[in-house]
Amino acid sequence: MTIPSNSTKFSNILVSIVIIIITIAAIYISTTFKKMPPILKRGIQPSDFPQLICGLIIFLTILMSVFDPVQKLESVTRQTVYTFIAILLFVCLVPLDLFLSLGIFATVLAIAWGEKKFARLCCIGIAVPVSVFFLFDLVFSIRFPRGVLTNLWYG
Repeated sequence: MTIPSNSTKFSNILVSIVIIIITIAAIYISTTFKKMPPILKRGIQPSDFPQLICGLIIFLTILMSVFDPVQKLESVTRQTVYTFIAILLFVCLVPLDLFLSLGIFATVLAIAWGEKKFARLCCIGIAVPVSVFFLFDLVFSIRFPRGVLTNLWYG
């Protein structure tokens, strides 16, 4: 067993702290969601699910820091850079349409991770957003913000 150096310990703690700060910020943002009146409430409030996910992320981050700390820091690879570019592209395209940006994000991410088959890329770019949309729209009855593609469905 190797003993991690002080810089490795600091990096591990720093990454965990950054993840926890971001999730706490997301929890705070979710408290600004409008509450549904009790008569219309059929399930959970709009803020409950994001807060639950953020709490899970915080819990898993603490577990990771305690039981599986980073042993060796790796340099940033091209794949990592492409992943960050895909995330930025997603964030920039969300105001245009959530599902269009989700399809582009899934496709760019698959390319960044090494997928080369065109049929699979098309499947990922189309099947992921369509399945997410219909799962939440038809099964959970959650309406999404209007956009280029969602206007086609909502009319």
